[in-house]
Amino acid sequence: MFENEQDELAKRPKKPGLIARIRGNFLAGLIVVAPIGLTAWLIWTVVGWIDSWVWPFVPNAYQPEALVNWALGYPEEPVKVNVRGVGVIIFLLFTVLVGWMAKGILGRSFLRWAESVVDRMPVVRSIYNGAKQIAETVFSQRETSFDKACLIEYPRRGLWAIAFISTEAKGEIASGIPVEEQKVSVFLPTTPNPTSGFLLFVPKSDIVELDMSVEDAAKLVISAGLVYPNGKDVSEKPALAAQ
Repeated sequence: MFENEQDELAKRPKKPGLIARIRGNFLAGLIVVAPIGLTAWLIWTVVGWIDSWVWPFVPNAYQPEALVNWALGYPEEPVKVNVRGVGVIIFLLFTVLVGWMAKGILGRSFLRWAESVVDRMPVVRSIYNGAKQIAETVFSQRETSFDKACLIEYPRRGLWAIAFISTEAKGEIASGIPVEEQKVSVFLPTTPNPTSGFLLFVPKSDIVELDMSVEDAAKLVISAGLVYPNGKDVSEKPALAAQ
């Protein structure tokens, strides 16, 4: 009997020690603090970078320190002010003004003339066109986003990959593919960088559409399958239904 009690005590899981509990609490806290700290640091850094880029274009008489000292009547000891974020406001106002001017007839005419000049410069032309394409893709308000997330068999039958449905195949692409049914263009992203991938033209019958949103599917791709948008298994039946 005494030996059985010893065996039971030996089988019981040992409680973690003080160091293990402290380490576990530290890691749990790090998971909470690190994203918040990283986000705050990035915002603070970007705002400071924009300020340092904008302030040299602002006349000295309109700098925050000059305005504060002017409001105080120029005291004997000048007040030093470091207001971070004012440059961002100036940058936003300037960008809004440029956008408003670009929508007008004169603004569009000037942009066309400037782009025609840039197109004559070999190196500058490539840089400008690439930057323009990226800006139009990221900041465009037109409906150019993917329609739905889907599954396709890639790179061979039996292996499935997440892709995003783009548009129906048209023109020479649709007529050149020797398949009678409707063809769909899909974008197959790579992991963990979904901005690169492959453009595939797939018969519609070979596509399995997903209920999850495009954003949730992108999270799944970026996390390499670690973050599922619907953590609960859809195949599980509710308890009342099972009874």
